Amino acid sequence: MTVALALLAYRLAGAQAGAVLGTALAIKMIAYVTVSPVANAIAARFANKKVLVALDLFRAAIALLLPFVDQVWQIYVLVFVLQAASAAFTPVFQAVIPEILTDENEYTEALSLSRLAYDLESLASPVIAAALLAIMPFHWLFAGTSAGFALSALLVAAGPVPNHPGGTEKSFGERVSGGLRMFASLPQLRGLMALNFVVASAGAMVIVNTVVVMRSLYDLGETDVATAYAFFGAGSMMAALALPRLLPKTGNRNAMIGGALFMIAALVATSLAIFWQLPLFTILVVWLVAGVGYSAVLTPVGRLLTACSAPDERPSLFAAQFALSHAGWLITYPLAGWGGSLLGLGAVSGVFVAIAICSTLTCIWLWPADTVPPNRPDVAA
Repeated sequence: MTVALALLAYRLAGAQAGAVLGTALAIKMIAYVTVSPVANAIAARFANKKVLVALDLFRAAIALLLPFVDQVWQIYVLVFVLQAASAAFTPVFQAVIPEILTDENEYTEALSLSRLAYDLESLASPVIAAALLAIMPFHWLFAGTSAGFALSALLVAAGPVPNHPGGTEKSFGERVSGGLRMFASLPQLRGLMALNFVVASAGAMVIVNTVVVMRSLYDLGETDVATAYAFFGAGSMMAALALPRLLPKTGNRNAMIGGALFMIAALVATSLAIFWQLPLFTILVVWLVAGVGYSAVLTPVGRLLTACSAPDERPSLFAAQFALSHAGWLITYPLAGWGGSLLGLGAVSGVFVAIAICSTLTCIWLWPADTVPPNRPDVAA
């Protein structure tokens, strides 16, 4: 859908397609930040499986409307509606996984596989889209997206998803704010909030500026842009494969802070590589290291949220993490894009180094090494 949306934006806006896509991306982040806690509070009134299936079918229907768009404002409206549905779907989906996989080792392996799936999708989707575009108009890519959502609905309907409503005994206000209050009260979650900014800093630098680095700085082609993204994805997959064996030994905190240090090192190296015009191989290795750190922070997040919450609190807590983490992206995406244009790539990378270092030190301060999960009977396990 991302490829099809880019082509649709170009058809409607021509040379201004970048501005259209940038605005659509900002709208996506706004939907994630604002909608997720409220949508989760509403969804808690209904059975989990029914909510997930309904949201998948709704997203499938919205995707089918996109080929008929003939105004830029229609793109913005449909993107907001589609991403609002995703903001409701994802936290519920993430919260039911630990209910299905109650063994911690199995759950850790599931988180690793989930991270691998995200990385493989980001690598495979553009390739699949390019192959399909050779034999069909780009509008048909939206039909493929819709079919994907429909398949997801079938798999969820057939799977062992707990089908009970969550937290119905709580008021609407409690369901909206419960996860945010937990983030404010627990040291582990305050530390995670700081780490979210490290992830957003390194991630935005890679996602937004890879094309600028490869095309403008090194004067390379589109294939080389894809190769650079592949190195980042490969680093993420390497960490995801290793973490199920490492986490029982290191614990969540050490692994996640280690991942933050990897991303800081990658951002420092990026600045040096840009200022000193180091060989292309340097950037590719740096992107690999950034991918390792990115996955090392994100993969254990589900374990941490599960350890800090009771089952009826998890949907609200996962929704809060979803919203708060994307609040970081809402800041770093435009900073990476506009900052790179106005200040230069090396300077904006230096800004991200400062943000990442301050955020990591804040995490270490807020989340002491001897912190244990809350001493409550319903969470102790």
